[in-house]
Amino acid sequence: MKIAVEGCAHGELEKIYDTIAFLEEKDGVKIDLLICCGDFQSTRNTQDLNCMAVPQKYRDICTFYKYYSGEKQAPILTIFIGGNHEASNYLSELAYGGWVAPNIFYLGYAGVVQIAGVRIAGLSGIFKGRDYKMGHFEKAPFSTNTIRSVYHIRNLDVFRLKQLSGGLDIALSHDWPRGVYHHGNLRQLLRFKPFFQDEIKSNSLGSQPTEELLHHLKPSYWFSAHLHCKFSALIRHISEDDSPSKSTKFLALDKCLPNRRFLQILDIAHQEDKEITLEYDLEWLTILSLTNHLLSIKQSFNYMPGPGSKERWKFTPTKEEMDFVFKKFSGNLKIPLNFSQTVQAYSSSDRSGNKQPAARVNPQTMAFCDRLGIDDPIALLLQGEGKYPSSYGSVSSIQDPIHPNNDLSEDKSVSTGSNECLAPKPRLQGLKLPSPKMSYETPASDSSENTPVINSTTSEDNFSQSENQEKILDSEPSANNPIIESRVPSGLGVEDLGSQGPMAKKFKRRNAAMYMSADDD
Repeated sequence: MKIAVEGCAHGELEKIYDTIAFLEEKDGVKIDLLICCGDFQSTRNTQDLNCMAVPQKYRDICTFYKYYSGEKQAPILTIFIGGNHEASNYLSELAYGGWVAPNIFYLGYAGVVQIAGVRIAGLSGIFKGRDYKMGHFEKAPFSTNTIRSVYHIRNLDVFRLKQLSGGLDIALSHDWPRGVYHHGNLRQLLRFKPFFQDEIKSNSLGSQPTEELLHHLKPSYWFSAHLHCKFSALIRHISEDDSPSKSTKFLALDKCLPNRRFLQILDIAHQEDKEITLEYDLEWLTILSLTNHLLSIKQSFNYMPGPGSKERWKFTPTKEEMDFVFKKFSGNLKIPLNFSQTVQAYSSSDRSGNKQPAARVNPQTMAFCDRLGIDDPIALLLQGEGKYPSSYGSVSSIQDPIHPNNDLSEDKSVSTGSNECLAPKPRLQGLKLPSPKMSYETPASDSSENTPVINSTTSEDNFSQSENQEKILDSEPSANNPIIESRVPSGLGVEDLGSQGPMAKKFKRRNAAMYMSADDD
């Protein structure tokens, strides 16, 4: 199978497809798959442009909207990961991946797919330590901070990828795994990018989480972009046992510009008896199901379980767990061609200006989450604001794959301390407090405790309540985090509240006579 690998697309789909067509005609070959390593810029209209973290002068609609609207058809099956210049509102709708246009598939925050037996894993975004352990708390419209933090990778997605077993043919990341420059022609790299020298000396160029994934997964190929230069390396992995040692061929490519090395054609062995179509990876689906309870949409640290934890911390699925998920998909792992336009495509008459769109759920993600029984981060965020039914995405009805008649929340036979636990854990919901014993309508009975009680008005959704508890971490007001206020019924003053009880105390100011006029007497 011939695969074209592209670095940073920057919205230039027409030029990329034209370049591939030229190479096909020149060399007499047929390209089966195009892989883009980020900065894809799937902007459908000017509102999407306003959700992209670039200076105003660089906000160019480019050509993706033509493939979204149907004006043009992608001539090659195309898959991509997100980078740091994306229509983040659109990609956030597809947290677990999906079709952004006919024949163009996004891998999600992290994702694994198979094409004719070739197993491909991808991680979207770039690494920033301050956001790495946060939940997926961002949604449109974005602030000046969240428009950037939304594309920062999270520990949950890296943790999920670390649960993969078996062989991996191709891994994708936007920024480079840290340290790969030591396995290639470093001198040549520094001649082209001399300002990398300080970061290389401090070993801070690249991403530490993807470095860990590189040595953990040991894929045959690893493709990246981001640094706008071509660089290749061969990483030989140390074998931990008597198994044959493995190596990874690393390749980073430039951005799509004239006279830049942004495209590479590779031959990858595939199963010739299989059709070149996208399929879900069963192990990945099972990992998503088993780790759904670890998903967080809070702007606070979300720690992953590890050795010594009382709960399960290894989620590499068993055969029974994968069989259970396989049945959910009725034995058919082919990714459905269920793309649909959800917004109006760009036109020259578009006058939306600098407006950002509101967050919305995508029907592809709705169908996927409903089938697998997992949560959509955007749906949870909208539930927290009361803008989406709380029943959507709930995992409370997920059943134990071994005991399908038993609800997980009541299954006492599953040990939380065992790494062999088969059932995914239900999401932990916010604490729901009982009704107060004293309120406006219920007068106090003790004359010494007649201070009126003011009820806190809380959201009906438990999730928004727990989210607010972490608000101290963000000093910036945000519509994403509902504020729980203490409220007093309109029209009541302090004196009115104090008179609600039969024996309310009345406090007299010390030396009050000094401040009272004769008329007050």
